[in-house]
Amino acid sequence: MPQEIGIIDLFAGPGGLAEGFSSVKKADGSRAMKVELSIEKEAVEVRTLQLRTFLRGFEHGFPQEYYEALNSGSNLPDWAELYPRRWEAACQEARQIELGSPQAFEEIEPILKSTRERYHGHTVLIGGPPCQAYSLAGRSRNRGKVGYVAEDDHRHFLYREYVRILDALNPAAFVMENVKGMLSSKVGGGEIFQRVLDDLRNAGDGYQLMPLAAERHGGEINARDFVVRAEEHGVPQARHRVFIVGLRNDLMPPAGAQPLLQPVTASDSWTSVSEVISDMPRIRSGLSRQPDDAALWQRQILDQAGLIRAASDVDAKIRQAARRLLDGEAVFPSQRKATRSFGIRGEGKTDLERWLRDPNLARIQDHDTRSHIPGDLGRYLFAALYGAEHGSSPKLSQFPEALQPQHRNRASGAFADRFRVQVESRPSSTVTSHISKDGHYFIHPDPAQARSLTVREAARLQTFPDNYHFCGNRTRKYHQVGNAVPPYLAFKIGEVIRDLID
Repeated sequence: MPQEIGIIDLFAGPGGLAEGFSSVKKADGSRAMKVELSIEKEAVEVRTLQLRTFLRGFEHGFPQEYYEALNSGSNLPDWAELYPRRWEAACQEARQIELGSPQAFEEIEPILKSTRERYHGHTVLIGGPPCQAYSLAGRSRNRGKVGYVAEDDHRHFLYREYVRILDALNPAAFVMENVKGMLSSKVGGGEIFQRVLDDLRNAGDGYQLMPLAAERHGGEINARDFVVRAEEHGVPQARHRVFIVGLRNDLMPPAGAQPLLQPVTASDSWTSVSEVISDMPRIRSGLSRQPDDAALWQRQILDQAGLIRAASDVDAKIRQAARRLLDGEAVFPSQRKATRSFGIRGEGKTDLERWLRDPNLARIQDHDTRSHIPGDLGRYLFAALYGAEHGSSPKLSQFPEALQPQHRNRASGAFADRFRVQVESRPSSTVTSHISKDGHYFIHPDPAQARSLTVREAARLQTFPDNYHFCGNRTRKYHQVGNAVPPYLAFKIGEVIRDLID
C-alpha cells in the first residue's frame, strides 16, 4: 500500500486547495494525503484554516458539538477548552505568516526539514502566490497609480518565496495556481511567466513541468496549456486559472499524451448554477436605509416591474415577463435569512452533490441577504428577467434608460457588464473577491428574489461543502470565498498528484 503523502500549503487563503487534497483517499479508503503546514498572512483566513484543520483531525466525523452549534445557530464552542491537544495541533499546522517578510523562512524551515525526513521525500507543495499584480484588473488599477513601477512591486516576485520553499522541501511534486493574467504579465520588459517556469524547473533536484488539462507531447510547452477551465471538470463556474504541475526528475511521468486531468464529456453536461443553488431556501433582498419590511420591499419590486413594463426601450419578452409579476404570477419570499434547510439534506445523487451536502446539517449557514437601493433592485430585477427570457446576461446598453446608473462614464463601454445575472442553465461566471464589495456581478437568477448571491450560494458555486464554516463578518466571508481555489477541483487535481507519485 502506498505511503501517506505530506502536504505543505502556501498562500493558503481559507483552505480550498488543502480541503481538496486532504480529501483524497487511497484504494482502501484511508487518507492519502496529510497537510502538515498551511501558511496564510490574513488573520481571519487563518481562523478559518485553524477551524477546518481542527475538524479534519477527527477522522471518523466532525465532533457533535460542531453540528449542535451550526444547527442551533449559536456560537461555536471554545475548542481549546473542549479539545486542548487537538486545538493546539491545529494551531501549529495552520499559521499566520507573511511569506517574504523577515524571519518567515527561518520560522518554517525546521518544519520543512522534518516533513521531508518523516515522509522520505514523499511530499507535495501546493499554493498560489497572491495574484493582484498579475490579474488584468490589478494591472489596470496599477497603471492608474502615480509613480507605480512594476519592478518595485514585491507581489510580482512572491513566487520566489514559493521557489525558495520548493528548494528546501524538494517534494516529489508541486502544484502552483495563479490567474490567467500571469501569462501576459511583464516586468522589466520581460514576461514574468517564463521566469516562473524557469525557476520552478530548476528548483531542488529539478522538475518536469506538465500541464494538467492539455495533451502532453514533450518538448516546448505552450503557456496556455497550463490553463485549467473549472467548468470542464464538474465545477459549476467558468473559472479559468493557471495550474503548473511539477514532477521531480527522478520520478517517471505517465506514458502517452492524454491530459492528466480528464474533462467531463461535453459542454451540455457541465454543472449549472441551478443544479447547486436551486434547492436552497428562497429569500428576498432588503431595502437600503428603509425599515426591514417585506410588504414595503414587495411594493418597491412591483414599482420597478411597472417601470420595466412601461419602458418603450425594452423588448416585448421582458415587458411581458414584468407584466406577469404585476399580475401576481410570482410568489415573493418574505424572509431575508434562511433558518432551516429545506431540500438540502441527504447525501445527494451525483459526486458533486455528495461533496457539498452533509446529512448532519439541519440548518444552512451564511444564507442571508444584503440591502440594495431601489435603483439597483430595478436593475437586478431587469437582469434576472432578461436572463430567464434570453439565457444570457444583458449588457448595460440593453437596460432601459430609466434604469441606467448615473455614472459619468457609463457610455464609455468600459462597464458593459456592470450588472451581471448568473444564468441558471449555465455555469456561473468567475466568483472573485469583488463579490465582497457589491453584488452587481453576481445577481441571482430568480426575479422574484431580486438580490445578489449570498455567501453560501457563492460558496456552493466555489464547491465548498455546506459544513465549511467561514470566520469573520459577511464581507470577510465573501472575500475568502472569492479568493479560494474550488475545493472540488482541488480534490480532482489531488487525485492526479496521488497517482503521479504512487
